[in-house]
Amino acid sequence: MNRLALLFCANLVAAFSFAQLKTPDWVNHANIYEINVRQFSNEGTFAKVEEQLPRLKKMGVDIIWLMPIHPIGELNRKGSLGSYYAVRDYRDINPEFGSHEDFERLVQTAHHLGMRVIIDWVANHTSPDNIWVQEGKLDWYTLDSLGKIQPTIGTDWWDVADLNYDNQDLRNEMIECMSYWVKEFDIDGYRCDVAGWVPMDFWNDARAALDQIKPVFMLAEAEGKELHSAFEMTYGWEFHHIMNEVSQGKKSAADIIEFYGRNQLPNDGFHMNFTSNHDENSWNGTEMERMGEARFAMAVMAATIEGMPLVYNGQETSLDRRLKFFDKDSINWEKMDLVDFYTKLLQLHQSHPALIVGQGQQPPIFLTTKDQKEQLVYVRQAGEQRVLVMLNLSAKSKKISIDNNMSGAYTNLFSGKKEELKNKQSITLGPWGYAVYFR
Repeated sequence: MNRLALLFCANLVAAFSFAQLKTPDWVNHANIYEINVRQFSNEGTFAKVEEQLPRLKKMGVDIIWLMPIHPIGELNRKGSLGSYYAVRDYRDINPEFGSHEDFERLVQTAHHLGMRVIIDWVANHTSPDNIWVQEGKLDWYTLDSLGKIQPTIGTDWWDVADLNYDNQDLRNEMIECMSYWVKEFDIDGYRCDVAGWVPMDFWNDARAALDQIKPVFMLAEAEGKELHSAFEMTYGWEFHHIMNEVSQGKKSAADIIEFYGRNQLPNDGFHMNFTSNHDENSWNGTEMERMGEARFAMAVMAATIEGMPLVYNGQETSLDRRLKFFDKDSINWEKMDLVDFYTKLLQLHQSHPALIVGQGQQPPIFLTTKDQKEQLVYVRQAGEQRVLVMLNLSAKSKKISIDNNMSGAYTNLFSGKKEELKNKQSITLGPWGYAVYFR
């Protein structure tokens, strides 16, 4: 049986053995912001990230996700600086970013501001010159017929070496390394790279060990119901691709409704919703390339429909180019044109009871519209408190009528004005327009 088949069987077994996660209370209304430390500033350091934490806090960010902070391998390195995901030492800091003390101060400052820090964890593979290779622990790796380490099969990741999770010593040390950053630096959890390629029983063991130190928050870069035995949040990959296709006229409002009709996750799990992230931006295109003028309506949907919204660094300054992945390519922060847009969305998600994630989360209720293809109207509700969202999923102006059950007094999120919505009242939305009302 090959590795993928073994993983499938292990994950299937794990899917039937869920234990309630010790999810921290601060997760319930949190928003997440991804930072590419190398490109976040000209200096590319933890210190420069720390400087921006008060601004991000004000914008409504709760969780800072840092792309991998570890030293990068030199053997088979891609580009001039290499991939963050080719880890040379799981217990050390990339010297380009600063020192252990700089990182510790960053975490402490975040905590002082009431924010949390998670770091990227690459458990599937290491760099080919990882310290484990140098120590001769070759049985911790997937070897070819000649006994040599090899990249992950089926990828073009020739700058990494695939790990062998049949080896219990590897599993134990990986968990010890993950525990190290929680114990010594008080980080709040992990975003786990290609989590679906690592056996589920390992993640269950790792989560149990980390929760013994303190309750952590775990994000899997994968989607699948079985992952929610160890992870609160998984990637909303399918929903993201639907948003791209709706923006390109290939799918419609009906596809969104169909998706959420089958999107119930176990163990109070939820998805991370995004219009961009480091992979999408660098490899598949900017929001402008993939979504065009629809990107604002898609961001509104990602922040209100269900789950937790992600903002990738630079989105608030209309990042309109693909950041280089293996070389220095700093974000230009001169134009901060979307700070107010994201602040309104993130602060609503933080404060409104209907937008809770995890335990108590309620799915969106989709309302009937005259045009089931290009109009999307849904409500999120907690008792009498409500968020009503109207979206025009087309490049033409549309009139959307207010449903009888939705009439009443609201606040318009983007204008800040109080409005009385009346039964059968028509709201005109411009091309790819959006309206959010709450009470």
